[in-house]
Amino acid sequence: MRMLATRPPFQATGLDSPTLTAVLVVVALLIFLWGFKRYRTSFSKAEFGVATAIAAGTLVIALVPDLFSALGNVLRIERRPLVISLVATVLLTGLVLYVIGRLREQQLTIAELTRSLTIDQAELDDDDERTACIVIPAYNEAENVQPVVESLPETVRGYSVVPLVVSDGSSDTTARRAARTDAAVVEHPINQGQGGALKTGFEIARENGADVVVTIDADGQHPIDQLGNLIGPIADDQADYVVGSRYTGTDRSGNGAVRQAGIRTFTWLINVMADMNISDCTNGFRAIRGSRLDDLTLTEEQFSAPELLIEARKNGLRIREIPVTIAERDHGESKKPRVKYALGLMRTILVTWIR
Repeated sequence: MRMLATRPPFQATGLDSPTLTAVLVVVALLIFLWGFKRYRTSFSKAEFGVATAIAAGTLVIALVPDLFSALGNVLRIERRPLVISLVATVLLTGLVLYVIGRLREQQLTIAELTRSLTIDQAELDDDDERTACIVIPAYNEAENVQPVVESLPETVRGYSVVPLVVSDGSSDTTARRAARTDAAVVEHPINQGQGGALKTGFEIARENGADVVVTIDADGQHPIDQLGNLIGPIADDQADYVVGSRYTGTDRSGNGAVRQAGIRTFTWLINVMADMNISDCTNGFRAIRGSRLDDLTLTEEQFSAPELLIEARKNGLRIREIPVTIAERDHGESKKPRVKYALGLMRTILVTWIR
């Protein structure tokens, strides 16, 4: 009876090739030298460490492949190349997550530095009057921002109105146009997103002792003539956080059916998750009691509306929703991306609710 030839279960003929072994050793050496050179020029321990780890792993594959055979025995995997691929995938995933984490740390550091430099620019009037700081985040709104600021009253519900425009890395003349008005104007050197601009405005308002902080968009959609209605519940000590609703008021924003459905869906989700009763979760026309700003943990650079609502609810602020009229933009088009905006809102709602 003739016996059939069988291949040893963990034999990987490719790795047994002297040529492949030599190639892998050279690759490992080049990776290590790259990391060494980077450390000599930038003294980056992270880059040197990652390069050394990858080079060491490549050498193990080239010179000690039996280690993967042993691991295969433990995992009951008969093909050594499959074991190597599995280990490489796990390590690569860990490396990607590490890089993402480092990038996020760098982004946060840059954002904090940007806001710190911007806050130092602020020059608000220092008096003993009760003030309502109107924070207006603006990104490339040169055509709209000046009329919006000029439409603000000098006082509302007994508060002196203090306009503050935060030009968020605008590449047009937004800051210059805003500076023609009586508003205080600060400018981010790089774009931080609407949430980042609001955080800058909130910090300036806190430092200057604002009694009420109002946020309005720079595109002319929010009704300045209804500012008194927005501030009223705070002035009468009936609320700490007041937000406008186009759905209990009048919606002339011109949003399409898909965006309208998305807003209502996310609003429903917030109501279910946070036991709230609001109808318009993305409305940026809001008023907050100045003394309660310190209670809110704000981390979102872009999708700030749901974070503010959920943070206000978690920290016991009295929330009131009032009907308002939302108009169409005076000029230009919305800068909110469709798919990315929806995904960002979902992520913000979940992260803010969990933390």
